Amino acid sequence: MKRIAPLLLSLAVVGSQSLAAGEAKNIDAPVEAPVPPKLIGYFDSEFIPGQTKWRVHDAYRPAPRIITPGTASTPKRPGQPPSDAIVLFDGSDLSGWSGGGDKPAQWKVENGYMEVNGSGSIRSKEAFGSCQLHVEWAAPTVVKGDSQARGNSGVIIMGLYEIQVLDSFNNRTYSDGQASAVYGQYPPLVNASRAPGQWQTFDIIFEAPKYDGDKVVKPGYVTVLHNGVLVHHRRKILGRVAHKFAAKYAPHADKLPLMLQDHGNPVRYRNIWFRPLGE
Repeated sequence: MKRIAPLLLSLAVVGSQSLAAGEAKNIDAPVEAPVPPKLIGYFDSEFIPGQTKWRVHDAYRPAPRIITPGTASTPKRPGQPPSDAIVLFDGSDLSGWSGGGDKPAQWKVENGYMEVNGSGSIRSKEAFGSCQLHVEWAAPTVVKGDSQARGNSGVIIMGLYEIQVLDSFNNRTYSDGQASAVYGQYPPLVNASRAPGQWQTFDIIFEAPKYDGDKVVKPGYVTVLHNGVLVHHRRKILGRVAHKFAAKYAPHADKLPLMLQDHGNPVRYRNIWFRPLGE
Protein backbone atom coordinates (compact mmCIF):
# COMPACT_ATOMS: atom_id res chain seq x y z
CA MET A 1 0.00 0.00 0.00
CA LYS A 2 2.85 2.35 0.73
CA ARG A 3 4.23 1.82 -2.80
CA ILE A 4 0.80 2.08 -4.56
CA ALA A 5 -0.18 5.48 -3.10
CA PRO A 6 2.64 7.46 -4.79
CA LEU A 7 1.81 5.75 -8.09
CA LEU A 8 -1.85 6.70 -7.82
CA LEU A 9 -0.85 10.25 -6.94
CA SER A 10 1.48 10.36 -9.96
CA LEU A 11 -1.25 9.09 -12.27
CA ALA A 12 -3.65 11.66 -10.86
CA VAL A 13 -1.18 14.47 -11.55
CA VAL A 14 -0.51 13.24 -15.10
CA GLY A 15 -4.22 12.85 -15.70
CA SER A 16 -4.98 16.34 -14.50
CA GLN A 17 -2.21 17.76 -16.69
CA SER A 18 -3.56 15.88 -19.71
CA LEU A 19 -7.07 17.18 -18.99
CA ALA A 20 -5.77 20.71 -18.74
CA ALA A 21 -3.98 20.29 -22.06
CA GLY A 22 -7.14 18.89 -23.59
CA GLU A 23 -9.14 21.90 -22.37
CA ALA A 24 -6.51 24.28 -23.72
CA LYS A 25 -6.80 22.64 -27.14
CA ASN A 26 -10.58 22.30 -26.75
CA ILE A 27 -10.26 18.58 -27.40
CA ASP A 28 -13.05 16.47 -25.93
CA ALA A 29 -14.02 19.41 -23.71
CA PRO A 30 -17.58 19.10 -22.40
CA VAL A 31 -20.14 21.25 -24.26
CA GLU A 32 -22.55 23.13 -22.02
CA ALA A 33 -26.18 23.33 -23.11
CA PRO A 34 -27.52 26.90 -23.59
CA VAL A 35 -29.27 28.23 -20.54
CA PRO A 36 -32.93 29.03 -21.30
CA PRO A 37 -34.01 32.58 -20.49
CA LYS A 38 -35.22 33.04 -16.97
CA LEU A 39 -38.97 33.38 -16.73
CA ILE A 40 -39.92 36.32 -14.54
CA GLY A 41 -43.53 36.85 -13.62
CA TYR A 42 -46.57 34.79 -12.76
CA PHE A 43 -48.39 31.78 -14.20
CA ASP A 44 -51.58 31.80 -12.13
CA SER A 45 -52.69 35.46 -12.09
CA GLU A 46 -55.94 36.71 -13.60
CA PHE A 47 -56.27 37.40 -17.29
CA ILE A 48 -56.07 41.05 -18.30
CA PRO A 49 -59.53 42.29 -19.41
CA GLY A 50 -59.65 42.51 -23.19
CA GLN A 51 -56.37 40.57 -23.48
CA THR A 52 -57.53 36.96 -23.13
CA LYS A 53 -54.11 35.69 -24.17
CA TRP A 54 -52.17 37.34 -21.34
CA ARG A 55 -52.37 37.18 -17.58
CA VAL A 56 -51.40 40.06 -15.28
CA HIS A 57 -47.55 40.03 -15.01
CA ASP A 58 -47.52 37.02 -17.38
CA ALA A 59 -44.14 35.26 -17.26
CA TYR A 60 -44.52 34.11 -20.87
CA ARG A 61 -45.31 37.56 -22.34
CA PRO A 62 -42.53 38.52 -24.81
CA ALA A 63 -40.22 41.37 -23.89
CA PRO A 64 -40.39 44.49 -26.14
CA ARG A 65 -37.67 44.69 -28.77
CA ILE A 66 -34.78 46.98 -27.91
CA ILE A 67 -34.05 50.11 -29.96
CA THR A 68 -31.71 53.06 -29.58
CA PRO A 69 -33.68 56.24 -28.81
CA GLY A 70 -33.05 59.39 -30.81
CA THR A 71 -31.53 62.65 -29.64
CA ALA A 72 -33.01 66.13 -29.39
CA SER A 73 -32.44 68.75 -32.05
CA THR A 74 -30.80 72.11 -31.40
CA PRO A 75 -31.22 75.38 -33.35
CA LYS A 76 -28.02 74.58 -35.25
CA ARG A 77 -28.14 70.80 -35.56
CA PRO A 78 -30.95 68.27 -36.09
CA GLY A 79 -31.18 65.40 -33.65
CA GLN A 80 -30.74 61.72 -34.46
CA PRO A 81 -33.87 59.66 -35.17
CA PRO A 82 -34.59 56.45 -33.24
CA SER A 83 -32.79 53.40 -34.61
CA ASP A 84 -36.00 51.89 -36.02
CA ALA A 85 -37.18 55.07 -37.77
CA ILE A 86 -37.50 55.30 -41.55
CA VAL A 87 -35.75 58.51 -42.59
CA LEU A 88 -37.47 60.50 -45.33
CA PHE A 89 -35.04 63.43 -45.40
CA ASP A 90 -31.63 63.57 -43.73
CA GLY A 91 -30.50 66.88 -45.22
CA SER A 92 -28.42 65.44 -48.06
CA ASP A 93 -30.68 65.20 -51.13
CA LEU A 94 -34.22 64.70 -52.43
CA SER A 95 -33.74 61.13 -53.67
CA GLY A 96 -36.65 60.01 -51.48
CA TRP A 97 -39.08 62.59 -52.91
CA SER A 98 -41.01 63.21 -56.11
CA GLY A 99 -42.56 66.30 -57.65
CA GLY A 100 -45.71 66.59 -59.71
CA GLY A 101 -46.28 63.85 -62.25
CA ASP A 102 -43.72 61.66 -60.45
CA LYS A 103 -40.94 63.89 -61.76
CA PRO A 104 -37.88 64.48 -59.55
CA ALA A 105 -38.47 66.96 -56.73
CA GLN A 106 -36.94 70.36 -57.49
CA TRP A 107 -36.83 72.10 -54.10
CA LYS A 108 -33.54 73.70 -53.14
CA VAL A 109 -31.31 71.63 -50.84
CA GLU A 110 -28.42 73.23 -48.92
CA ASN A 111 -26.91 73.32 -45.44
CA GLY A 112 -28.88 70.26 -44.32
CA TYR A 113 -32.35 71.54 -45.20
CA MET A 114 -34.68 71.71 -48.19
CA GLU A 115 -36.56 74.87 -49.10
CA VAL A 116 -39.81 75.53 -50.97
CA ASN A 117 -39.00 77.34 -54.20
CA GLY A 118 -42.22 77.56 -56.19
CA SER A 119 -41.63 74.35 -58.18
CA GLY A 120 -44.67 72.65 -56.65
CA SER A 121 -45.54 70.41 -53.75
CA ILE A 122 -43.49 67.24 -53.22
CA ARG A 123 -44.35 63.72 -52.06
CA SER A 124 -42.30 61.07 -50.31
CA LYS A 125 -41.56 57.96 -52.34
CA GLU A 126 -42.22 55.99 -49.15
CA ALA A 127 -45.92 55.31 -48.56
CA PHE A 128 -47.30 54.68 -45.08
CA GLY A 129 -50.40 54.90 -42.92
CA SER A 130 -50.61 54.98 -39.13
CA CYS A 131 -47.35 56.35 -37.80
CA GLN A 132 -45.26 58.42 -35.46
CA LEU A 133 -44.05 61.30 -37.63
CA HIS A 134 -41.34 63.87 -36.89
CA VAL A 135 -40.94 67.02 -39.01
CA GLU A 136 -38.80 70.11 -38.43
CA TRP A 137 -39.54 73.35 -40.27
CA ALA A 138 -38.71 77.06 -40.24
CA ALA A 139 -40.67 80.00 -41.61
CA PRO A 140 -38.67 82.63 -43.55
CA THR A 141 -36.53 84.93 -41.42
CA VAL A 142 -37.57 87.95 -43.50
CA VAL A 143 -41.23 88.59 -42.71
CA LYS A 144 -43.41 89.26 -45.74
CA GLY A 145 -47.19 89.36 -45.85
CA ASP A 146 -49.66 88.51 -43.13
CA SER A 147 -52.33 85.96 -42.25
CA GLN A 148 -52.14 83.04 -44.73
CA ALA A 149 -49.58 84.82 -46.92
CA ARG A 150 -46.82 84.52 -44.32
CA GLY A 151 -44.67 81.39 -44.07
CA ASN A 152 -47.43 79.14 -45.40
CA SER A 153 -46.91 75.44 -46.16
CA GLY A 154 -48.36 72.19 -44.87
CA VAL A 155 -47.52 68.70 -43.66
CA ILE A 156 -50.18 66.64 -45.41
CA ILE A 157 -50.23 63.08 -44.08
CA MET A 158 -51.15 60.51 -46.76
CA GLY A 159 -51.54 63.54 -49.02
CA LEU A 160 -55.00 64.01 -47.47
CA TYR A 161 -54.87 65.13 -43.83
CA GLU A 162 -53.08 68.41 -43.20
CA ILE A 163 -51.28 69.84 -40.18
CA GLN A 164 -50.79 73.50 -41.07
CA VAL A 165 -47.37 75.12 -41.34
CA LEU A 166 -47.54 78.91 -40.97
CA ASP A 167 -45.63 81.77 -39.39
CA SER A 168 -48.05 82.31 -36.49
CA PHE A 169 -45.66 84.38 -34.39
CA ASN A 170 -47.56 87.66 -33.85
CA ASN A 171 -49.58 86.89 -36.96
CA ARG A 172 -53.35 86.55 -36.62
CA THR A 173 -55.28 84.42 -39.09
CA TYR A 174 -58.42 82.26 -38.91
CA SER A 175 -57.93 79.92 -35.97
CA ASP A 176 -58.31 76.60 -37.78
CA GLY A 177 -55.65 77.73 -40.26
CA GLN A 178 -52.84 78.80 -37.95
CA ALA A 179 -49.63 76.86 -37.32
CA SER A 180 -50.26 73.30 -36.09
CA ALA A 181 -54.00 73.45 -36.80
CA VAL A 182 -55.71 70.41 -38.28
CA TYR A 183 -56.44 72.59 -41.28
CA GLY A 184 -60.09 73.60 -41.58
CA GLN A 185 -61.09 71.37 -38.65
CA TYR A 186 -59.44 72.20 -35.30
CA PRO A 187 -57.31 75.08 -34.01
CA PRO A 188 -54.40 74.04 -31.76
CA LEU A 189 -55.03 74.15 -28.00
CA VAL A 190 -52.35 76.86 -27.71
CA ASN A 191 -50.11 78.87 -30.01
CA ALA A 192 -46.62 77.43 -29.40
CA SER A 193 -44.97 79.16 -32.36
CA ARG A 194 -41.37 80.34 -32.38
CA ALA A 195 -40.12 83.49 -34.09
CA PRO A 196 -39.57 83.56 -37.86
CA GLY A 197 -36.38 81.79 -38.95
CA GLN A 198 -36.20 79.57 -35.86
CA TRP A 199 -36.49 75.80 -36.25
CA GLN A 200 -39.77 74.33 -35.05
CA THR A 201 -40.86 70.73 -34.55
CA PHE A 202 -43.99 68.71 -35.17
CA ASP A 203 -44.26 65.33 -33.45
CA ILE A 204 -47.38 63.63 -34.71
CA ILE A 205 -49.15 60.40 -33.81
CA PHE A 206 -51.46 59.57 -36.69
CA GLU A 207 -54.03 56.79 -36.77
CA ALA A 208 -55.24 56.20 -40.31
CA PRO A 209 -58.97 55.76 -40.96
CA LYS A 210 -60.31 52.34 -41.91
CA TYR A 211 -62.87 51.58 -44.58
CA ASP A 212 -65.21 48.74 -45.47
CA GLY A 213 -65.86 49.47 -49.10
CA ASP A 214 -67.12 53.06 -49.22
CA LYS A 215 -68.03 53.11 -45.53
CA VAL A 216 -65.77 54.55 -42.82
CA VAL A 217 -65.66 51.92 -40.06
CA LYS A 218 -63.07 53.79 -37.98
CA PRO A 219 -62.24 57.49 -38.39
CA GLY A 220 -58.70 58.77 -38.31
CA TYR A 221 -57.19 60.33 -35.17
CA VAL A 222 -54.25 62.65 -34.68
CA THR A 223 -52.16 63.79 -31.72
CA VAL A 224 -49.75 66.67 -32.30
CA LEU A 225 -46.97 68.25 -30.25
CA HIS A 226 -45.72 71.58 -31.56
CA ASN A 227 -42.28 72.45 -30.21
CA GLY A 228 -42.83 69.85 -27.49
CA VAL A 229 -46.21 71.29 -26.45
CA LEU A 230 -49.39 69.21 -26.82
CA VAL A 231 -51.73 71.05 -29.19
CA HIS A 232 -54.03 68.18 -30.26
CA HIS A 233 -54.90 65.18 -28.09
CA ARG A 234 -56.24 62.34 -30.26
CA ARG A 235 -58.50 64.57 -32.30
CA LYS A 236 -61.00 62.73 -34.48
CA ILE A 237 -60.25 63.67 -38.07
CA LEU A 238 -63.41 64.77 -39.90
CA GLY A 239 -62.22 63.94 -43.41
CA ARG A 240 -59.87 65.03 -46.17
CA VAL A 241 -58.39 68.52 -46.03
CA ALA A 242 -60.48 71.17 -47.81
CA HIS A 243 -60.47 74.95 -48.12
CA LYS A 244 -63.76 76.72 -47.28
CA PHE A 245 -65.66 73.41 -47.45
CA ALA A 246 -66.46 70.91 -44.71
CA ALA A 247 -64.11 67.94 -44.62
CA LYS A 248 -65.47 64.64 -45.89
CA TYR A 249 -64.08 61.14 -46.08
CA ALA A 250 -63.56 59.17 -49.27
CA PRO A 251 -62.00 55.70 -49.50
CA HIS A 252 -58.28 55.45 -50.17
CA ALA A 253 -55.37 53.02 -49.95
CA ASP A 254 -54.01 51.87 -46.58
CA LYS A 255 -50.63 53.46 -47.35
CA LEU A 256 -49.97 56.73 -49.19
CA PRO A 257 -47.06 59.19 -49.47
CA LEU A 258 -46.49 62.19 -47.23
CA MET A 259 -46.92 65.55 -48.98
CA LEU A 260 -45.14 68.81 -48.20
CA GLN A 261 -47.01 71.77 -49.62
CA ASP A 262 -45.61 74.50 -51.84
CA HIS A 263 -47.77 77.54 -51.01
CA GLY A 264 -45.36 80.02 -52.54
CA ASN A 265 -43.41 80.87 -49.38
CA PRO A 266 -39.75 79.76 -48.90
CA VAL A 267 -40.37 77.52 -45.87
CA ARG A 268 -37.52 75.19 -44.89
CA TYR A 269 -37.68 71.56 -43.77
CA ARG A 270 -35.15 69.20 -42.18
CA ASN A 271 -34.94 65.94 -40.20
CA ILE A 272 -38.08 64.16 -41.39
CA TRP A 273 -38.67 60.58 -40.28
CA PHE A 274 -41.47 58.22 -39.29
CA ARG A 275 -42.06 54.99 -37.41
CA PRO A 276 -44.92 52.77 -38.61
CA LEU A 277 -47.50 51.94 -35.96
CA GLY A 278 -49.11 48.54 -35.64
CA GLU A 279 -52.49 47.78 -34.13
